[in-house]
Amino acid sequence: MAALCGLTLGAVALHGYHPAVEDAEIYLPGILKQLQPSLFPYNTEFFSSHAGMTLFPNFMAASIRVTHLSVGTAMLAWQVGSIFLLLWACLRVARVCFDDSAAAWCGVALVAALLTIPVAGTSLYLVDQYVSARTLSTPLSLLAVAAAVEGRFRSLVAWTLAMALVHPLMTVFTLVYLTVLLADRRDRVPVPEIATALVSLPVWLFEPATPAYHRILGTRPLHLITNWRWYEWIGVLLPLLLLMWFSHLAARHRFWRMGSMCRSLVFFQLVFCFLAMVISRPGRFEQLSELQPMRSLHLLYILLFVFIGGWLGKVVLHKATWRWAIVFAPLCFGMWFVQRQLFPATPHIEWPWTASSNTWVQAFDWIRVNTPTDAYFALDPNYMAIPGEDQHGFRAIAQRSTLADAVKDSGAASMFPRLADEWATQVDAQRGWKQINRSGFEQLRRRFGVTWVVLERPGVRGLTCPYANQLLLVCRIG
Repeated sequence: MAALCGLTLGAVALHGYHPAVEDAEIYLPGILKQLQPSLFPYNTEFFSSHAGMTLFPNFMAASIRVTHLSVGTAMLAWQVGSIFLLLWACLRVARVCFDDSAAAWCGVALVAALLTIPVAGTSLYLVDQYVSARTLSTPLSLLAVAAAVEGRFRSLVAWTLAMALVHPLMTVFTLVYLTVLLADRRDRVPVPEIATALVSLPVWLFEPATPAYHRILGTRPLHLITNWRWYEWIGVLLPLLLLMWFSHLAARHRFWRMGSMCRSLVFFQLVFCFLAMVISRPGRFEQLSELQPMRSLHLLYILLFVFIGGWLGKVVLHKATWRWAIVFAPLCFGMWFVQRQLFPATPHIEWPWTASSNTWVQAFDWIRVNTPTDAYFALDPNYMAIPGEDQHGFRAIAQRSTLADAVKDSGAASMFPRLADEWATQVDAQRGWKQINRSGFEQLRRRFGVTWVVLERPGVRGLTCPYANQLLLVCRIG
């Protein structure tokens, strides 16, 4: 237990904590809306579409009510607790694969060191730097896998049901893998079951792709595997080759459980690679890209790193402290350095009780405290990609409604095509943001009801701006 706690705290220190960046712009507003329904009276569909498919925001909001913690403190506690649960789940998996304690712990340590490594071209990390539905579903998935290997089917069902409540899509991937794994352990490859599942996909439920949705796909190359770069393809092929090699090693050393898991992972991933190739063809199946079948790699990567670490500990590191230091010190430094390059204008750990030094976050904090809850904002639609903004989400921090943006809301629209036309309408209305003058902002007010804007200096003449810092202005319209 002490070792797991130490690894958990070390992982947080290594990878950082940023509660309101990237997809937290989707997840955190859903939680805030549960806690205070009067928030976000406009454009809620850009985060509520995700929230409506899971009990994650309900569960998180309930935990905040019960503990009486602030939202910021509760999110930090959940991040730390989820990482602890993930590492414990990795230890469970490692122990069913290896009979050596050094091997098992090395598998766990490698996962802890690589939490923020990208998963090929999926735009996923093993664990995000903030709390998301996947933060909770990932350890539940691994616990279900461990239960399946151990033959503890009641536990398998319990972990899988819990996972389905917080992340239905990732549960689908886990269920497919469990099906293949259990069939392999009975010396039967479930080709009929997998084929039936693929043929019976409810294609008729998906409306034809609209021009707006095609436009969104152009901004989201990760959804179509044919758009992936060559090195992202290596992130698919190399793990499969490694798994085949590990399957051979496991057979030689009579690690039957690990061998079964490796074989099953190869077949599992080939199924989703085939599905991804079918979806990537222009035509009727494009709309299915919202399923993002290559996200199956997320489970594969975590299990692969457990296997790599396990063999490293068993064959090379053993219990020699100096060997562990030689391997893990440069690896951890590299992971820490990359995180600092991703968020250069933000503290490595954003403590909820400390004022931010990021000028964008400072402006968003002022908005949360000093503007009415029904205020409706417009920002540069590409604000999350501006250097120094560090991908902080406006809704997640300011807790106010905003027009759709071109960076994060396009992701929501790619998952829910019915949002595509509205997304395109709002983003197009903000085109040429840096050239919009006072009359242009008045037009946004008349058309959408926008009442406030966040502008970079020097701002726009004729607007009243009650807040300013060295970079930004917060101004009223009308």
